[in-house]
Amino acid sequence: MSSPAAAPDSAAAARLAIAWRDQLAVAAEISLASVGNAASGQLPTTEEGGLPLTFAALAEFASTCIHRQETLLLLVPDDSHLPEISNALDLELRPFCLVLPEAEFAAAITLRATLSLLKSRLSRPAPDEYQTCWNAQRQHLEIHAELWQAALDWSSSGVLGSAWPPQIGLLFPVLILPAAQARALQRQAQPPRDVLLAIESRRLLHEPQLLQAAARHVLLLQDLQHGRNSLPVRVDARQRLRAELDLLLQELGDMELEFATAQAELAEFTRRYHTLVGRPLAELDLLQARIARHLAQRAPDNSSAQRQARRAHSRAEQSRRESERFARLDREQEKSFAPSRNLKQLFRQLAQKIHPDRAENEEDRAWRTELMSEANRAYRAGDEMVLREILGQWQAGRGYAETMTRQRTTAQAASNASQAAIAALEREIQRVQRRIASISAQLNRLLASRLYELFAAANLAASQGRDLLQEMADQLSLQLAAAESRLAGLAADEESPAPVAQASTRYPATSSARRQDINDND
Repeated sequence: MSSPAAAPDSAAAARLAIAWRDQLAVAAEISLASVGNAASGQLPTTEEGGLPLTFAALAEFASTCIHRQETLLLLVPDDSHLPEISNALDLELRPFCLVLPEAEFAAAITLRATLSLLKSRLSRPAPDEYQTCWNAQRQHLEIHAELWQAALDWSSSGVLGSAWPPQIGLLFPVLILPAAQARALQRQAQPPRDVLLAIESRRLLHEPQLLQAAARHVLLLQDLQHGRNSLPVRVDARQRLRAELDLLLQELGDMELEFATAQAELAEFTRRYHTLVGRPLAELDLLQARIARHLAQRAPDNSSAQRQARRAHSRAEQSRRESERFARLDREQEKSFAPSRNLKQLFRQLAQKIHPDRAENEEDRAWRTELMSEANRAYRAGDEMVLREILGQWQAGRGYAETMTRQRTTAQAASNASQAAIAALEREIQRVQRRIASISAQLNRLLASRLYELFAAANLAASQGRDLLQEMADQLSLQLAAAESRLAGLAADEESPAPVAQASTRYPATSSARRQDINDND
């Protein structure tokens, strides 16, 4: 294919994706029993936009398939284009797309990361324009609930070298695969996809059975500038490792973005919980502590009443401290978290470039760690200007200088150091793998927390037109009124006390179980 050109125009990408779909429509009435009856298309030349336009159009085509609830197999000859295709995908639809490199170790970690992304997004509200897509995906996973659970169990096990569940491709509307991975899925008797796009199709003509059986409608996209080269291109070890590293870095950027977003959204939810539920709950705990104290004073020999009074006092103190702490947090961060698409894309780009796990020495790691910490703070504050300043620091600093140095390296020097370069790439891949596994585990723990379960339940209620936290607040208002009434009655009784054989230590039920969930996971 042609070499990369300038960033593509989104309108040009959309037009090209539409042209490909039109070519499929023309061939829709033709039997696709053989590859020769498949539709054919042309990839853009260098002058027309080259690789960047190709990747943008492929991402646009994938997005259209998801919105139309069609399944797509995007077939590539090898791993070399996977990073660019993955990076071009719509951020909101990335979890719908399974991008698997050829190398098994890289495929396993990217699959685990994609499963974590999908699990996380399912529990959060989607933007309005994506609601239909996500509702369809939820219904799809309900149909394949057993496979979905098996995939989550495999993902959370973290066992290296273990085989992922058969038929796992069924969970994803879009598969983006090199030929080797597509063959592996075909051996699992996957049902045909609605559409297959094969890029650089001349290099895939030795896969006729795969092309025939993989989809109902096939579009072969050829690079006419290099049309005579129909044989597979041999990729050396360094190229292969570089492609795998680039794809892993894409996954790492997506995971860092997802984790930072989940943390920030949970913090925003926690602040709203405090406003609607936490504060009145602290008031209710204080009233109940006073009720328990009155009851204990009326029954000094009743050990149960004394224990209840001590517990109620301890709970009220804990609620008071939490209420004060959240009040401080509210004052420190009054701006609500609502990241724009540009902000998300910028943060992901930074995470890919400056991540500390790409450091070559401790000094480099310290510098990257500082930049990454600043980027996280800026993202949670919604400050796009600061993120761009951090990117500028990176480009003007060590990372940019190192990039320029590598570009000035002569081919002979690169050849002499090929083994050292391969070893360095392997070490960097291992570091990135470990970080992806670590952040995936952290994200899974967050998603399994009771606080996040409440957050997910609130989101589900919101999709049904209900406000769960407001409902809890309304219930607390009733409990507060009942507690105030009882406390007033006890205070009045003390003016003319009556003999008490055994004091009752029961008082109105509270949301203590829910409060404990919040405390356990704060």
